[in-house]
Amino acid sequence: MDWKNVLGSLLENADLPAGEEPTPEATPAKTPTLPTLHVLIDRKGRKGKTATIVEGFDPDIPDETERIAALLKRSLGVGGSARGGEILIQGNLVDQVKKILSAQGYKVK
Repeated sequence: MDWKNVLGSLLENADLPAGEEPTPEATPAKTPTLPTLHVLIDRKGRKGKTATIVEGFDPDIPDETERIAALLKRSLGVGGSARGGEILIQGNLVDQVKKILSAQGYKVK
């Protein structure tokens, strides 16, 4: 016998009290949480040029990554790219990037 059948028979026989359905007001609404981002410096594979990397974005949501990359590039006046859930900003701009991301509400490490 399946557990659903057992539970149904117990409810029919009044052996278990029937619980009330939770109302939408009773269950707390989940707010989307922003991810914790990691900002680091990298030179490997760039012919000695320094790049600031922002990791931690969800690769399934490319629109968010591209929007933040565009904001960073515009604010800092530098080049860069966004792909695969990470943002590459040209130059050593860790402090400025952390400040901008914190102002947008992200947790930055």
